[in-house]
Amino acid sequence: MKIQGKMFIWLAAFILIMAVVYGWWSKEPAGTTALFLAFGLSIMIGYYLAFTAKRVDTGAQDNKEADVADDAGELGFFSPHSWQPLSLAVGGALAFLGVVFGWWLLYFSLPVLAFGLWGWVFEYYRGENQNQ
Repeated sequence: MKIQGKMFIWLAAFILIMAVVYGWWSKEPAGTTALFLAFGLSIMIGYYLAFTAKRVDTGAQDNKEADVADDAGELGFFSPHSWQPLSLAVGGALAFLGVVFGWWLLYFSLPVLAFGLWGWVFEYYRGENQNQ
């Protein structure tokens, strides 16, 4: 993760320089704003990857003498039967359709989005307040 973090931080620095040059040269607010937002997204991802790389073990991608097979194995836990992404997709589609057809459609999409997000966050909750 160290390499990916450094790549995103350098990308963020490049985008910041280009945003300043573009804003100074073109005086166009939409593109300048988009570049500054891209800088913000890149720096967030780079900081997260760099911060996480300090807390986890060194992976095969950080070792220059590693083979491809060294990174084989389990990558993590992925829910095999979750319906929550479907409800989030339906709610997101309704929300974007609300922009097209009318903002009144958000009244129907926001509860669907809230239900899907709530279900996804607490799908595997195993805390002290859970009923068993």
